[in-house]
This record gives sequence, structure tokens and C-alpha cells, in this order.
Amino acid sequence: MFKTVKDSRGFTLIELMVVIVILGILAALVGPKIIGRSDDAKISDAKVQIRNFETALKLYKLDNGNYPTTEQGLQALVTKPTTGQIPAKYKDGGYLETKDVPKDPWGNDYKYIAPGEHGDYDLFSFGADGARGGDGKNADIESWNMK
Repeated sequence: MFKTVKDSRGFTLIELMVVIVILGILAALVGPKIIGRSDDAKISDAKVQIRNFETALKLYKLDNGNYPTTEQGLQALVTKPTTGQIPAKYKDGGYLETKDVPKDPWGNDYKYIAPGEHGDYDLFSFGADGARGGDGKNADIESWNMK
């Protein structure tokens, strides 16, 4: 009825070369798009963290009548300050979900100044380069310039 054909195992050299070429083309097209997106993701993450800090700072002010001073810094959102104006109604457990003040996505501390030049406080990250100013991924991310 049916003739059996010998099982041929493996791939021919041409088949392997075609697969390698296709994978190379895909990597060339998709790779740069994925790699470039990591910078955008870090910038977005920094903006989200700054918004979280702003929410915590507002809650701190609601409870205590003022924002933490520059000297008390963002650490005042995690542990009750022991210097400067001591908050009378500090919330048990602090104002951030984490027990430490998170660093920006590039591993640097966020900068906090109160009172600030742009409002009650200035809160910002220097971006990827860790230095004031810059463009693109190196641009500063500032609470007063976020939309």
C-alpha cells in the first residue's frame, strides 16, 4: 500500500543557513528598538517615583503642617525626623511603602530642596549622566516641569 521512506534526520546546510539569516535580520530590525526603549522606561520610572514622592510629601504636610526641610530630606518620609522642626503627628510606618528612600533608575539619589525655587519644594533627578542639565536620556527630570 504505502511505501515507507527512510527517516532522514537533521537539517541540510542550506536550511540552517536560511534560519540563521532570518534570525540575523530579525535581530537587526528588533534589537535597536528594544535597546533604545530602556532609556525611555527609566525616564518614565523616574517620573512615577517623583509623583509618588509628591503624594507622600502632601500627606506629610497634611499631618504635620509643613514639608520636610532640605536637611531632613526625603528620609523624613520613611523615618521620623530628629532634627529641625520635629513633626508632631508623624504617621507610624512613614509615608512611603518602602522602608528606604528609593534611588532614581540610574542608581543616584533624588535631589530635594525645601523651600524650593519653583514652589514649596524642588524634587528632581539628574538623569542618566548624574549631572545638572543635559539632553535626551541625560536630561534632568524635575517635579515642576513634568506633565
